[in-house]
Amino acid sequence: MGWQNRFSIAGNSALVTGASSGIGAEIARVFVQAGARVIATGRSIERLEALRAEIGCEVIAADLGTTEGCEELVQETLARMPDIGILVNSAGVALVGPVLDYSPDDWDRTMAINLRAPFLLARGLAPPMIAAKSGKIINISSQTGVIALADHAAYASSKGGLNALTKSLMAEFAPHNIQVNAICPTVVMTEMGREIWSPPDKSGPMIAATPLGRFGEPVEIADMALYLSSPASDLVNGALMMAEGGYSSV
Repeated sequence: MGWQNRFSIAGNSALVTGASSGIGAEIARVFVQAGARVIATGRSIERLEALRAEIGCEVIAADLGTTEGCEELVQETLARMPDIGILVNSAGVALVGPVLDYSPDDWDRTMAINLRAPFLLARGLAPPMIAAKSGKIINISSQTGVIALADHAAYASSKGGLNALTKSLMAEFAPHNIQVNAICPTVVMTEMGREIWSPPDKSGPMIAATPLGRFGEPVEIADMALYLSSPASDLVNGALMMAEGGYSSV
């Protein structure tokens, strides 16, 4: 197999969650550019329709904050893509705040979307991958799942749990030739990222602690997801791929 084929996902079928904006939308764009058939899912049907018009993907509106929403998404995905081979769990919420002021409702919603949904989607979409003896599951985690960051207790806990889930899924699915990995980015300058982190007084200390001296761009995470979805990464399994400019290494 030549290197072009090793890095190709042409003809593969993929579900990308959280694709109505940000990292998920960029992953959907890159996957379509790479020749994959993509179902993009998110909460905003208006944004999804705009993405469909832009790149030609399929779309499904879904609320991953509920068990029913996840199960309905699984059934609709399997109806459209019985041969699904790639799942990217990119949907997530960052409801940050001090522990002493944090509400149980925000904690539960964070866990539901950031941790329970990836579990339910992996459980529901793994059977056709197992039958085909081939599959890729990529979880978009965070550097906060590995290192500490103030005001991020719920978010960090959900991402730490997602990292553990990644390894557990790997252990169960590896005998079926399914690779499960997580990407752990720094702050990524999505629309939301720019809104929150553009002020120098907020971004300055974080950037100063990052050896590379900058935050990430959505396409950098999408390119890593593309690699993890391709045959070139077949030996990479259960990895937490740090994409954070060296922040956790110093």
